Amino acid sequence: MNAVTLPALIQRFFTDRLCTQLEASRHTVAGYRDTFRLLLRYASARRKKPPVNLTVEDIDADLVAPCPTSAM
Repeated sequence: MNAVTLPALIQRFFTDRLCTQLEASRHTVAGYRDTFRLLLRYASARRKKPPVNLTVEDIDADLVAPCPTSAM
């Protein structure tokens, strides 16, 4: 199995899945675009890597799970 980069997977998601298979509206595509942008900025800051160097493994449950709150 050859390794596919995260940017290539995201591009494929937009071009193949959203645009071609689902024929998503431009508003839907824009919503996904903005969400991915926020996620990649957050992951980049947390992992201390430029977004282009992030891997699929960098975006895991520990990164996106909410922080535990203190007991009330």
